[in-house]
Amino acid sequence: MRPTYWLLLVIAALGWGAGGIATRAAFAEGVGPWTLIAMRALIAALLVGLVLVAQRSRVPTKEVLKFGLVQAIFNLTIPYVLFTFAYGEASAGFVGLLAALIPLATSVFANFMLPDEPLTRRRLVALFIAFSGVAALLLSGDSGLSEGGRPMLAIGLGLAAVVSVGYSGAFAKKHAGAYDPIMLAGIQFAFASIWLVGAMLLFEGTPTDVTTTGWWLILLLAVAATFMPFIIYFWLLQHISATDASLIGYMVPFVGLIGGMLLLDEQLQAGIIVGGVLVAIGMYLADREGRRSAKVATAQRT
Repeated sequence: MRPTYWLLLVIAALGWGAGGIATRAAFAEGVGPWTLIAMRALIAALLVGLVLVAQRSRVPTKEVLKFGLVQAIFNLTIPYVLFTFAYGEASAGFVGLLAALIPLATSVFANFMLPDEPLTRRRLVALFIAFSGVAALLLSGDSGLSEGGRPMLAIGLGLAAVVSVGYSGAFAKKHAGAYDPIMLAGIQFAFASIWLVGAMLLFEGTPTDVTTTGWWLILLLAVAATFMPFIIYFWLLQHISATDASLIGYMVPFVGLIGGMLLLDEQLQAGIIVGGVLVAIGMYLADREGRRSAKVATAQRT
């Protein structure tokens, strides 16, 4: 890939990786999970709306609205809700390791939805190794927290979120070129904001008791960990493969792991080390196989 694409991948990964750290910090400030999710989506929707107005974008077609609805459900609502609650049960680094499985989940869905990205035997091996890392996390009982935590629940929530994002990534790539990335991001944020704000009001009420620090963390999540990474991600899907775009997921756990240790006093426990190594090996093998398959496909087309 071009250096520009790699730079954008890193920026998006830093944003999403910081999201886990900011989420746990917001919990410490007493911000409720539904308030965090809803305000994060709503602020991001307003930001994208301002961009669309500034660009004088056209009214989206029914087809693009349908794409946005699918992404609002599978790429935003389901994963954001599940990952947010997972951060309440384990460390940012722990949950970040689960997020690293997104590229592999994307490759599985891409096998059925994208004819140019088949799931090879070598990638299946990589998938097995990576999930062995998840099994190691599960068997260890480590959560990355000095006290408390429910790692089994965190794994269940995280894996369900990974499956959802994997499907949405392959879906977005399948229809790449049929939508404007910023428009699609705006539509998904707008749709998701409607039911997420409703859920917030139902479960937690109006956020009148959020501290100043809590609002700053919500703003950080909305801008740096939501608005910016999503815009970058959808733009990248217009220019590179779904598997390559999902490389963002490889970097997120390291941001969460290091940041959690430095800023939140989270722990690097044995289970996280073993699981992290296995997940990293699986990611590396999958990436290498993806590049090999891409070279073969290019040669065949030539």
